[in-house]
Amino acid sequence: MTITVDVRNGNVEKAMRILKRKVQKDGIIQTLRDKQYYQKPSFKRREKIKTAKRMVAKLQKEKDAMNGIVIVKGKKVKKI
Repeated sequence: MTITVDVRNGNVEKAMRILKRKVQKDGIIQTLRDKQYYQKPSFKRREKIKTAKRMVAKLQKEKDAMNGIVIVKGKKVKKI
């Protein structure tokens, strides 16, 4: 897998931005950071579960906001 970026009109800064975007989209940097140090499989599992919980909570919060539900003193209350 190779990533190529064309430098147009000598604009290296723009080419660097495009390269960074492509690398980030492919997830190359994230995999390098993950593999930089050894992580136990149990730690990986815990992190995966944590991120899934965060995502579900975020989606639930967005869904509640669309339905007009507000959290007041730890309880969900429908807006009037």
